Amino acid sequence: MKATQLFTAPNQLTLLRMLFVPFIVIYLVQEHYGWALILFVLAGLSDGLDGLLARKLHQQTLLGQYLDPIADKLLLSTMFLVLSILHMIPWKYTVLVFSRDISILAISAVLYMIAGLRDFRPSIFGKANTFAQVAAVFFVLLVAVDHGPWIVIARKFFLRATFFFTIISAVHYIFLVQHRLREHNQLAAAPPVRRAS
Repeated sequence: MKATQLFTAPNQLTLLRMLFVPFIVIYLVQEHYGWALILFVLAGLSDGLDGLLARKLHQQTLLGQYLDPIADKLLLSTMFLVLSILHMIPWKYTVLVFSRDISILAISAVLYMIAGLRDFRPSIFGKANTFAQVAAVFFVLLVAVDHGPWIVIARKFFLRATFFFTIISAVHYIFLVQHRLREHNQLAAAPPVRRAS
């Protein structure tokens, strides 16, 4: 992996998103919910922008493929944990989110070490789960700024959506990994193709 991959625009944005995390936590602890919300929105925008730049500038790198989901998990996991500590998100949601992520990380690490499997692209349910988590955190923060009735309803809806998609995406991930592992084993067991001399 070349060190220059770190200095591409998309990867710099991803690193910036990671740097936002401690400042969001500081603002939350100090009860400056408006500033925490603004930084969280900027972090979300940087997530979409880094992927767009990677495609437009043809700067898709191996480092970026690993760095981007790490930044997402760092941001969302930290938000759920801190917001639960501050009694703004019920613990059951945070425990479920952490249980899913730790299980997926452990399974991925084991499969990589044992079978060399590297294909861990998120499924459609995984993407839906990430969207639900982002929306849940957004509306939890927005409720702290504005107690409008529709905001309270949206907060409850996306927290329940997070609960639903966390379970569904975890179950689907197990089946998806089994399918990819079978494909991987079939390719590994296939005889090499001989070239005509």
